[in-house]
Amino acid sequence: MTNGCRLLTVVALALTCQVAAAGGDRVAGKEKSSTCVPCHGPTGDADNPQFPRIAGQYEDYLLRALLDYKAGTRNNPIMAGIVAGLGREDMENLAAYFAAQSGALRTPAP
Repeated sequence: MTNGCRLLTVVALALTCQVAAAGGDRVAGKEKSSTCVPCHGPTGDADNPQFPRIAGQYEDYLLRALLDYKAGTRNNPIMAGIVAGLGREDMENLAAYFAAQSGALRTPAP
């Protein structure tokens, strides 16, 4: 493995560990979710095709998306404004809440 590949591997692992450390409080996430409701619905499973369904999405994916909106590496003016006032713990809690919801993204149990 070249030095460049090793560096990329270390960076990828570090980013994965940073997001994988998610484990937010679902109750706190629900309490914080009122700002999300107009677009995503109360459980994140809104029927409006203009907005993504986030119910049942992977928790680490939701957290990564929120962190990226806050950092500006994922561009959406509405989401940038919403996450501007959120801390990491808030984002972890929201990710935990929406990941725990049933929605169109969930695979039915056998």
